Amino acid sequence: MKNFKRIILAALAVFAVSATASAQFAFGIRAGLNINEANFNDLGSNFNKENQTGYQFGVTADFTVPIIGIGLDASLMYVHRENGGSFGSTVGGVNNLNDLNSLFNDPDFTKQDYIEIPINLKYKLSLPAVGSIVAPYVATGPSFAFLCSKKAVEAAYESNTFDMSWNLGAGVYLFKHLQVGAYYGWGITDLVKKTGGDVNAADLGKRNAWTITAAYMF
Repeated sequence: MKNFKRIILAALAVFAVSATASAQFAFGIRAGLNINEANFNDLGSNFNKENQTGYQFGVTADFTVPIIGIGLDASLMYVHRENGGSFGSTVGGVNNLNDLNSLFNDPDFTKQDYIEIPINLKYKLSLPAVGSIVAPYVATGPSFAFLCSKKAVEAAYESNTFDMSWNLGAGVYLFKHLQVGAYYGWGITDLVKKTGGDVNAADLGKRNAWTITAAYMF
């Protein structure tokens, strides 16, 4: 039994070393568009602000284990986002309505800039005959964004300086150097937070977003 375990462990070690040695690493540049959807479903008016388009650009790294097609990618992106909107008088559970409206029309909130780090687990499908030309993939993973522009603050609210989401997407590798993909990210953290005052809202909104990107790998 001990010998059997040793054989299994040795085989796994050899596989890990060979996979790492033959793994494909690539570095490149990435750019794209993000379409934000700010959702405030716990507020009485079911406020939604959709189709707010921004842009992003940065650098990316890609790691893939051949044959099994599993890998990781990580990017360091500069992201410009569009927010904003207004609340009607029917919003329930919020007594500082003027503060909230002021925040969502503040220039420091309607246009915000972030440094974002998305990390995705990827599975690349190898297609016979055309694998060197086109290879589809699916990907999922977290994204961490840090506000780098001015923070908007009102009497009872302020914009959060950290934003986290979970992404799910798909795309294609083209000619081994070009990647084109589309992702949908579900917001995990709130867009704004309460700083005081008489505020009863249980949820101050999350940002869901579509992201369409293209990357060139060297």
